Amino acid sequence: MALRRILKFIVWSTLGVLILAIAAATWLWRDYQAFLNQPLAISQADDTYTVERGASLGRIAAELEERGVLSNALYLKFLGRQRGDALRIKAGEYALAADLTPDGLLDLLVSGKVIEYSVTFVEGWTFRQTLEALRDHPVVVHTFGEDMTTDAVMKALGHPDLHPEGRFFPDTYLFPKGTTDIQILERAFTRMSDVLAEEWEARAPELPLDSPEEALILASIIEKETGVAGERPEIAGVFVRRLRKGMLLQTDPTVIYGMGEDFDGNLRRRDLTTDTPYNTYTRGGLTPTPICMPGRDAINAALHPADGDALYFVATGDGGHYFSATLNEHNRAVRRYQIERNR
Repeated sequence: MALRRILKFIVWSTLGVLILAIAAATWLWRDYQAFLNQPLAISQADDTYTVERGASLGRIAAELEERGVLSNALYLKFLGRQRGDALRIKAGEYALAADLTPDGLLDLLVSGKVIEYSVTFVEGWTFRQTLEALRDHPVVVHTFGEDMTTDAVMKALGHPDLHPEGRFFPDTYLFPKGTTDIQILERAFTRMSDVLAEEWEARAPELPLDSPEEALILASIIEKETGVAGERPEIAGVFVRRLRKGMLLQTDPTVIYGMGEDFDGNLRRRDLTTDTPYNTYTRGGLTPTPICMPGRDAINAALHPADGDALYFVATGDGGHYFSATLNEHNRAVRRYQIERNR
Protein backbone atom coordinates (compact mmCIF):
# COMPACT_ATOMS: atom_id res chain seq x y z
CA MET A 1 0.00 0.00 0.00
CA ALA A 2 2.73 2.37 0.94
CA LEU A 3 4.55 1.73 -2.35
CA ARG A 4 1.37 2.36 -4.28
CA ARG A 5 0.86 5.70 -2.52
CA ILE A 6 4.45 6.68 -3.22
CA LEU A 7 4.12 5.85 -6.91
CA LYS A 8 0.83 7.71 -7.09
CA PHE A 9 2.44 10.77 -5.50
CA ILE A 10 5.35 10.63 -7.93
CA VAL A 11 3.00 10.37 -10.91
CA TRP A 12 0.84 13.26 -9.80
CA SER A 13 3.88 15.36 -8.88
CA THR A 14 5.49 14.70 -12.23
CA LEU A 15 2.24 15.49 -13.99
CA GLY A 16 1.92 18.71 -12.00
CA VAL A 17 5.45 19.77 -12.82
CA LEU A 18 4.83 18.94 -16.49
CA ILE A 19 1.63 20.97 -16.52
CA LEU A 20 3.43 23.87 -14.87
CA ALA A 21 6.30 23.56 -17.35
CA ILE A 22 3.89 23.53 -20.28
CA ALA A 23 2.03 26.50 -18.83
CA ALA A 24 5.29 28.37 -18.28
CA ALA A 25 6.54 27.52 -21.76
CA THR A 26 3.21 28.60 -23.26
CA TRP A 27 3.32 31.88 -21.36
CA LEU A 28 6.94 32.43 -22.30
CA TRP A 29 6.25 31.77 -25.97
CA ARG A 30 3.24 34.08 -25.99
CA ASP A 31 5.24 36.75 -24.19
CA TYR A 32 8.04 36.33 -26.72
CA GLN A 33 5.57 36.64 -29.61
CA ALA A 34 4.11 39.76 -28.01
CA PHE A 35 7.65 41.13 -27.72
CA LEU A 36 8.23 40.50 -31.45
CA ASN A 37 5.06 42.35 -32.44
CA GLN A 38 5.35 45.25 -30.02
CA PRO A 39 7.01 48.43 -31.38
CA LEU A 40 9.97 49.73 -29.43
CA ALA A 41 9.32 52.51 -26.93
CA ILE A 42 11.06 55.24 -28.90
CA SER A 43 10.82 58.83 -27.71
CA GLN A 44 12.30 61.91 -29.35
CA ALA A 45 15.32 61.56 -27.07
CA ASP A 46 15.81 57.97 -28.24
CA ASP A 47 15.34 58.45 -31.98
CA THR A 48 18.97 57.58 -32.74
CA TYR A 49 21.26 54.83 -31.50
CA THR A 50 24.96 54.40 -32.12
CA VAL A 51 26.45 50.92 -32.33
CA GLU A 52 30.06 51.19 -31.28
CA ARG A 53 32.63 49.24 -33.24
CA GLY A 54 32.95 45.74 -31.77
CA ALA A 55 29.77 45.98 -29.67
CA SER A 56 28.01 42.62 -29.09
CA LEU A 57 24.29 42.05 -29.49
CA GLY A 58 24.10 41.45 -25.74
CA ARG A 59 25.61 44.84 -25.01
CA ILE A 60 23.29 46.53 -27.51
CA ALA A 61 20.23 44.81 -26.04
CA ALA A 62 21.24 45.72 -22.48
CA GLU A 63 21.79 49.39 -23.39
CA LEU A 64 18.43 49.63 -25.17
CA GLU A 65 16.67 47.96 -22.21
CA GLU A 66 18.38 50.37 -19.81
CA ARG A 67 17.18 53.31 -21.90
CA GLY A 68 13.63 51.94 -21.78
CA VAL A 69 13.51 51.45 -25.53
CA LEU A 70 13.48 47.64 -25.34
CA SER A 71 11.29 45.64 -22.95
CA ASN A 72 13.42 42.49 -22.77
CA ALA A 73 17.12 42.28 -23.61
CA LEU A 74 17.18 38.46 -23.38
CA TYR A 75 14.47 38.17 -26.01
CA LEU A 76 16.44 40.34 -28.46
CA LYS A 77 19.56 38.23 -27.91
CA PHE A 78 17.51 35.06 -28.54
CA LEU A 79 15.99 36.59 -31.67
CA GLY A 80 19.42 37.51 -32.97
CA ARG A 81 20.72 33.98 -32.49
CA GLN A 82 17.52 32.49 -33.93
CA ARG A 83 17.94 34.58 -37.07
CA GLY A 84 21.71 34.10 -37.27
CA ASP A 85 22.28 37.86 -37.07
CA ALA A 86 24.05 38.11 -33.72
CA LEU A 87 27.47 38.46 -35.37
CA ARG A 88 26.34 40.42 -38.46
CA ILE A 89 25.53 43.75 -36.82
CA LYS A 90 27.37 46.74 -38.30
CA ALA A 91 28.72 49.71 -36.37
CA GLY A 92 27.31 53.19 -36.93
CA GLU A 93 24.59 55.65 -36.00
CA TYR A 94 21.04 54.54 -36.80
CA ALA A 95 17.70 56.36 -36.96
CA LEU A 96 15.06 54.54 -34.89
CA ALA A 97 11.56 54.94 -36.31
CA ALA A 98 8.55 55.06 -33.98
CA ASP A 99 6.98 51.90 -35.44
CA LEU A 100 10.17 49.83 -35.29
CA THR A 101 9.72 46.27 -33.99
CA PRO A 102 12.54 44.05 -32.65
CA ASP A 103 12.67 42.26 -35.99
CA GLY A 104 12.87 45.59 -37.76
CA LEU A 105 15.58 46.73 -35.36
CA LEU A 106 17.75 43.75 -36.24
CA ASP A 107 17.05 44.29 -39.94
CA LEU A 108 18.27 47.87 -39.54
CA LEU A 109 21.40 47.00 -37.54
CA VAL A 110 22.38 44.29 -40.01
CA SER A 111 21.69 46.46 -43.07
CA GLY A 112 24.32 49.05 -42.17
CA LYS A 113 21.96 51.83 -43.31
CA VAL A 114 23.41 54.39 -40.96
CA ILE A 115 22.45 58.06 -40.72
CA GLU A 116 24.31 60.09 -43.34
CA TYR A 117 25.32 63.71 -42.98
CA SER A 118 26.49 65.99 -45.77
CA VAL A 119 29.01 68.70 -46.47
CA THR A 120 29.04 70.74 -49.67
CA PHE A 121 32.09 72.15 -51.41
CA VAL A 122 30.96 74.89 -53.78
CA GLU A 123 32.32 75.49 -57.27
CA GLY A 124 34.70 78.42 -57.15
CA TRP A 125 35.65 77.96 -53.51
CA THR A 126 39.29 78.23 -52.49
CA PHE A 127 41.03 75.57 -50.42
CA ARG A 128 40.79 77.88 -47.41
CA GLN A 129 37.00 77.99 -47.74
CA THR A 130 36.91 74.21 -48.08
CA LEU A 131 38.83 73.76 -44.84
CA GLU A 132 36.53 76.25 -43.10
CA ALA A 133 33.47 74.25 -44.18
CA LEU A 134 34.99 71.12 -42.64
CA ARG A 135 36.05 72.88 -39.44
CA ASP A 136 32.56 74.37 -39.00
CA HIS A 137 30.72 71.09 -39.55
CA PRO A 138 29.37 69.79 -36.21
CA VAL A 139 29.60 66.08 -37.07
CA VAL A 140 32.91 65.88 -38.94
CA VAL A 141 35.71 64.56 -36.74
CA HIS A 142 38.35 67.29 -36.79
CA THR A 143 41.93 66.10 -37.09
CA PHE A 144 43.40 69.48 -37.95
CA GLY A 145 42.85 72.87 -36.36
CA GLU A 146 43.01 76.45 -37.54
CA ASP A 147 46.76 76.54 -36.96
CA MET A 148 47.46 73.56 -39.23
CA THR A 149 49.17 74.66 -42.45
CA THR A 150 48.01 73.65 -45.90
CA ASP A 151 51.33 71.85 -46.35
CA ALA A 152 50.58 69.76 -43.27
CA VAL A 153 47.11 68.94 -44.58
CA MET A 154 48.50 67.79 -47.92
CA LYS A 155 51.15 65.75 -46.14
CA ALA A 156 48.40 64.04 -44.13
CA LEU A 157 46.67 63.24 -47.42
CA GLY A 158 49.84 61.68 -48.78
CA HIS A 159 50.63 64.47 -51.29
CA PRO A 160 53.24 66.60 -49.48
CA ASP A 161 54.67 68.22 -52.62
CA LEU A 162 51.35 69.17 -54.24
CA HIS A 163 49.73 72.59 -53.97
CA PRO A 164 46.18 72.08 -52.63
CA GLU A 165 44.32 74.74 -54.61
CA GLY A 166 41.89 73.29 -57.12
CA ARG A 167 42.70 69.67 -56.26
CA PHE A 168 39.37 68.86 -54.60
CA PHE A 169 36.16 68.32 -56.54
CA PRO A 170 33.25 70.61 -55.63
CA ASP A 171 30.25 68.46 -54.73
CA THR A 172 28.02 67.37 -51.86
CA TYR A 173 29.60 64.52 -49.91
CA LEU A 174 27.54 62.18 -47.72
CA PHE A 175 29.20 60.51 -44.75
CA PRO A 176 28.34 58.70 -41.51
CA LYS A 177 29.07 59.90 -38.01
CA GLY A 178 32.71 59.35 -37.09
CA THR A 179 34.10 60.39 -40.48
CA THR A 180 37.20 62.58 -40.32
CA ASP A 181 37.97 65.71 -42.31
CA ILE A 182 40.90 63.91 -43.92
CA GLN A 183 38.65 61.09 -45.13
CA ILE A 184 36.31 63.57 -46.82
CA LEU A 185 39.21 65.42 -48.41
CA GLU A 186 40.59 62.12 -49.69
CA ARG A 187 37.28 61.43 -51.46
CA ALA A 188 37.18 64.93 -52.97
CA PHE A 189 40.81 64.65 -54.08
CA THR A 190 40.24 61.27 -55.75
CA ARG A 191 37.08 62.54 -57.42
CA MET A 192 38.86 65.54 -58.90
CA SER A 193 41.73 63.35 -60.13
CA ASP A 194 39.27 60.99 -61.82
CA VAL A 195 37.18 63.75 -63.42
CA LEU A 196 40.26 65.59 -64.66
CA ALA A 197 41.69 62.40 -66.17
CA GLU A 198 38.40 61.62 -67.94
CA GLU A 199 38.04 65.13 -69.34
CA TRP A 200 41.70 65.30 -70.40
CA GLU A 201 41.37 62.02 -72.27
CA ALA A 202 38.45 63.43 -74.28
CA ARG A 203 39.97 66.91 -74.87
CA ALA A 204 39.77 68.80 -78.14
CA PRO A 205 42.88 68.60 -80.37
CA GLU A 206 45.64 71.20 -80.60
CA LEU A 207 45.02 73.01 -77.35
CA PRO A 208 47.80 75.25 -75.95
CA LEU A 209 47.77 73.13 -72.79
CA ASP A 210 50.56 70.66 -72.09
CA SER A 211 49.10 68.72 -69.16
CA PRO A 212 45.97 68.00 -67.12
CA GLU A 213 47.40 70.36 -64.48
CA GLU A 214 47.38 73.26 -66.96
CA ALA A 215 43.80 72.36 -67.89
CA LEU A 216 42.87 72.51 -64.18
CA ILE A 217 44.48 75.94 -63.85
CA LEU A 218 42.61 77.30 -66.86
CA ALA A 219 39.36 75.74 -65.64
CA SER A 220 39.74 77.46 -62.27
CA ILE A 221 40.12 80.84 -63.98
CA ILE A 222 37.04 80.16 -66.12
CA GLU A 223 35.12 79.15 -62.99
CA LYS A 224 35.89 82.46 -61.29
CA GLU A 225 35.15 84.56 -64.36
CA THR A 226 31.51 83.56 -64.79
CA GLY A 227 28.65 81.89 -63.01
CA VAL A 228 26.72 81.57 -66.27
CA ALA A 229 27.13 77.97 -67.40
CA GLY A 230 26.49 78.70 -71.07
CA GLU A 231 29.31 81.27 -71.20
CA ARG A 232 32.07 79.01 -69.98
CA PRO A 233 33.04 77.64 -73.43
CA GLU A 234 33.08 81.20 -74.84
CA ILE A 235 35.30 82.47 -72.05
CA ALA A 236 37.51 79.42 -72.51
CA GLY A 237 37.74 80.30 -76.20
CA VAL A 238 38.96 83.81 -75.39
CA PHE A 239 41.66 82.52 -73.05
CA VAL A 240 42.78 79.76 -75.41
CA ARG A 241 43.12 82.22 -78.30
CA ARG A 242 45.09 84.61 -76.08
CA LEU A 243 47.42 81.80 -75.03
CA ARG A 244 47.98 80.84 -78.67
CA LYS A 245 48.82 84.43 -79.59
CA GLY A 246 51.06 84.95 -76.58
CA MET A 247 48.74 87.64 -75.18
CA LEU A 248 48.39 88.33 -71.48
CA LEU A 249 45.25 86.75 -70.03
CA GLN A 250 44.47 89.93 -68.04
CA THR A 251 41.82 88.41 -65.81
CA ASP A 252 40.87 90.08 -62.52
CA PRO A 253 40.21 86.93 -60.43
CA THR A 254 43.85 85.92 -60.72
CA VAL A 255 44.95 89.32 -59.44
CA ILE A 256 42.54 89.04 -56.51
CA TYR A 257 43.81 85.58 -55.66
CA GLY A 258 47.40 86.81 -55.72
CA MET A 259 46.55 89.64 -53.33
CA GLY A 260 45.38 87.18 -50.70
CA GLU A 261 44.18 88.82 -47.49
CA ASP A 262 45.17 92.26 -48.81
CA PHE A 263 42.11 92.25 -51.06
CA ASP A 264 39.40 94.33 -49.37
CA GLY A 265 36.64 93.77 -51.93
CA ASN A 266 37.66 96.67 -54.17
CA LEU A 267 40.08 96.02 -57.05
CA ARG A 268 42.01 99.20 -57.90
CA ARG A 269 44.07 100.14 -60.94
CA ARG A 270 47.27 99.99 -58.90
CA ASP A 271 46.44 96.38 -58.00
CA LEU A 272 46.50 95.47 -61.69
CA THR A 273 50.05 96.77 -62.02
CA THR A 274 51.39 95.36 -58.76
CA ASP A 275 53.26 92.21 -59.71
CA THR A 276 52.57 88.87 -58.02
CA PRO A 277 52.98 85.34 -59.38
CA TYR A 278 49.22 85.36 -60.04
CA ASN A 279 48.91 88.77 -61.74
CA THR A 280 47.98 87.97 -65.35
CA TYR A 281 48.26 91.67 -66.23
CA THR A 282 52.00 91.62 -65.48
CA ARG A 283 52.89 87.98 -66.26
CA GLY A 284 52.27 85.89 -69.34
CA GLY A 285 50.72 82.45 -69.55
CA LEU A 286 48.77 80.63 -66.88
CA THR A 287 49.06 81.16 -63.14
CA PRO A 288 51.39 78.86 -61.15
CA THR A 289 48.46 76.95 -59.63
CA PRO A 290 44.67 76.91 -59.88
CA ILE A 291 42.93 79.76 -58.09
CA CYS A 292 39.84 77.84 -56.94
CA MET A 293 37.96 74.55 -57.21
CA PRO A 294 36.53 74.32 -60.73
CA GLY A 295 33.47 72.18 -61.43
CA ARG A 296 33.22 69.64 -64.21
CA ASP A 297 31.57 72.14 -66.58
CA ALA A 298 34.49 74.54 -66.25
CA ILE A 299 36.99 71.73 -66.83
CA ASN A 300 35.05 70.59 -69.87
CA ALA A 301 34.95 74.15 -71.20
CA ALA A 302 38.71 74.54 -70.77
CA LEU A 303 39.22 71.41 -72.85
CA HIS A 304 36.48 72.18 -75.38
CA PRO A 305 36.63 75.96 -75.95
CA ALA A 306 34.08 77.54 -78.26
CA ASP A 307 35.21 78.57 -81.73
CA GLY A 308 35.23 82.25 -82.62
CA ASP A 309 37.44 85.31 -82.89
CA ALA A 310 36.72 87.09 -79.59
CA LEU A 311 39.81 88.12 -77.62
CA TYR A 312 38.13 90.31 -75.00
CA PHE A 313 35.09 90.29 -72.76
CA VAL A 314 33.54 92.64 -70.22
CA ALA A 315 30.87 92.07 -67.58
CA THR A 316 27.48 93.45 -68.58
CA GLY A 317 26.17 93.78 -65.03
CA ASP A 318 23.55 91.04 -65.29
CA GLY A 319 25.91 88.14 -64.64
CA GLY A 320 26.92 87.77 -68.29
CA HIS A 321 29.62 89.20 -70.55
CA TYR A 322 29.96 91.04 -73.84
CA PHE A 323 32.59 89.49 -76.13
CA SER A 324 34.70 91.49 -78.58
CA ALA A 325 37.14 90.57 -81.34
CA THR A 326 39.04 93.88 -81.38
CA LEU A 327 40.40 96.22 -78.74
CA ASN A 328 38.37 99.16 -80.11
CA GLU A 329 35.14 97.18 -79.82
CA HIS A 330 36.13 96.08 -76.34
CA ASN A 331 36.84 99.66 -75.21
CA ARG A 332 33.43 100.73 -76.46
CA ALA A 333 31.86 97.86 -74.51
CA VAL A 334 33.78 98.87 -71.38
CA ARG A 335 32.45 102.44 -71.66
CA ARG A 336 28.93 101.14 -72.22
CA TYR A 337 28.76 98.50 -69.51
CA GLN A 338 31.13 99.75 -66.84
CA ILE A 339 32.12 103.41 -67.05
CA GLU A 340 28.72 104.84 -67.98
CA ARG A 341 26.89 102.49 -65.59
CA ASN A 342 29.07 103.60 -62.68
CA ARG A 343 28.56 107.33 -63.24
